[in-house]
Amino acid sequence: MSQTARKAREPNRCCYTAACSNCPSSGLARREFLTGIGVATAGLFLPPAATTGQSKDPLRQLPIQVPLKVQPALLYDLPERIEARTWRSWGGVQTVQAVSAEKDRIQREMALMKTAADFPLEILPVVAVRTTDEAAVVAKGAHDMTLVYAAGGRLAELEALTSPEKRNLIFLRHRSGPVYRWYLPAHARYLRKNVDEFSQPGMGTEDVVVDSHDEVLWRLRALYGLKNTLGKRIVAVGGPSGWGRDYKLAPERACKVWKLDIQTLSYPDLGDRIKRARQNEALLKRCSSQAERYLKQKGISLETSRQFVSNSFILTEVLRGLLDDFHTDAITINGCMTTIMPISETTACLPLSILNDDGYMAFCESDFVVIPSGILLHYISSKPQFLNDPCYPHDGLVTLAHCTAPRKMDGNNLERARILTHFESDYGAAPKVEMRKGQKVTNIAPDFAVRKYVGVEGEIVDTPFLPICRSQIEVQIKGDMDRLLQELRGFHWMTCYGDYLREVGYALKKTGLDWIKV
Repeated sequence: MSQTARKAREPNRCCYTAACSNCPSSGLARREFLTGIGVATAGLFLPPAATTGQSKDPLRQLPIQVPLKVQPALLYDLPERIEARTWRSWGGVQTVQAVSAEKDRIQREMALMKTAADFPLEILPVVAVRTTDEAAVVAKGAHDMTLVYAAGGRLAELEALTSPEKRNLIFLRHRSGPVYRWYLPAHARYLRKNVDEFSQPGMGTEDVVVDSHDEVLWRLRALYGLKNTLGKRIVAVGGPSGWGRDYKLAPERACKVWKLDIQTLSYPDLGDRIKRARQNEALLKRCSSQAERYLKQKGISLETSRQFVSNSFILTEVLRGLLDDFHTDAITINGCMTTIMPISETTACLPLSILNDDGYMAFCESDFVVIPSGILLHYISSKPQFLNDPCYPHDGLVTLAHCTAPRKMDGNNLERARILTHFESDYGAAPKVEMRKGQKVTNIAPDFAVRKYVGVEGEIVDTPFLPICRSQIEVQIKGDMDRLLQELRGFHWMTCYGDYLREVGYALKKTGLDWIKV
């Protein structure tokens, strides 16, 4: 990553408070404040062009995906025969020829794994490591995680190679052969140091994989998601907030655990931006054309005022301008059910839906209890997230609803949607997204204290039209309902298409959070 990009991703942990002396005044021009701090697009992986009418101007902030950089390392030794003595350990990689062949094999396997990856992955050339000094040099390299092929070597070399300063995985061969030396003592000697308690820093049984590169790949996906979540910059329009009795503590807790860089924009500033936008005739014309194209898309029906939709595209343009100015791809809106309406003359529901479909992260309510889980799931799944209100689980079902939802829930295809008013206000434009029946979904329920996350697999069985928030799904729970009711924490849930519970659980363990998979 360039120095400019790295600087832009450094978390400013004090920026969640309005009174912070180190933060810019909300009245400062953000373009002036952030000059020279922008995220460089070189080297970033970007999604395909938008399908919702939004321009993909290369001068504008694009969705940010920083690749996970992996260093494969083959740990080996070359024992020499000593007559009538034990002279070698277990394992089938113990000659110069075997080491060379194994290194080439790993390089081929890495190439195949990179091709199979559905997320940005950078794999460095395989290095062969024999000594403790060599291991220490590799461990200090400019990579995110070390993938150790533990074919041989002593405990000292393996410990030096798996420095707790990096993420680490150990790969062992059994049936894929030739069998590795550490296939025998990895648990007892490496993880437990010849006692009954685990004591290798930063490593657990989940960090050792035998034979399967598919098992390696989903762990890399989890670490990629974690890398892009930690230190994430997000704009909070109207300031950060949260749910629960101690809602004012939610932003601080999110910054502590996830190291988020929360930047605040006040509503007066937003009002000024909207006013300027409405004085720009070229922008108004472009937004009107975008609204028309959106409404002509297959599967869209309009059941509110067309003017609300046009105003939604103006607000979308203003929000994209904020992403440009703050050099990020994540935004949330506080007071989205009240404060924003008289300023924008619409609701934020449709703009947030559009931004999510275009590859950004756009959340309502500024709830920093649940938003970190949405950022993590976004990067793990490479799909938009549905932040929702969960109704009372019963009879194996739970109803999830909110007035904003992405349409491109699978990351590629737009679901059908009715464009209605926001339910509680009966105002503005809000999508009722008809999500796919039979679709498997991941559901995450974080606790208010940011200590424990509950995860449950489900399947969409219905998309009703109850007098509640517009986008509605009924999800059949794939788990123990009684336990779910006992373990539920917090309020808001985060939902996405697909099953990513194992990746989420793996990433959460690296942050020290408790994980309950129901």
